Amino acid sequence: MPRQSPFHIDLGTEDEAVLEALARRYTSPYRDVIRAKIVLYAAQGLSNDEIAQRLDTPRQVVSKWRKRFFEQGMAGLEELPRQGRPGVFSPRYRRRRKGPRL
Repeated sequence: MPRQSPFHIDLGTEDEAVLEALARRYTSPYRDVIRAKIVLYAAQGLSNDEIAQRLDTPRQVVSKWRKRFFEQGMAGLEELPRQGRPGVFSPRYRRRRKGPRL
């Protein structure tokens, strides 16, 4: 018998509308669409295994986003800053370098 998630999602009407719009928008990044669908399925009472199977994604990914939404709400679905070495060139320099070459 699969283990049940301790993070039960109850969506308000406003959050549900935002997530449904995000999940249906063709111009949304794929990661945002998947995260929105994970939360919507979790709010319907599906288990992490069922959600993972429907979205063809690992169960650990479903568990991660379900927990983050439970703890932080909509802000939990946003991308966190990545670790690593900071960029060497400024964004201004990179934009200038991508321009047409003479």
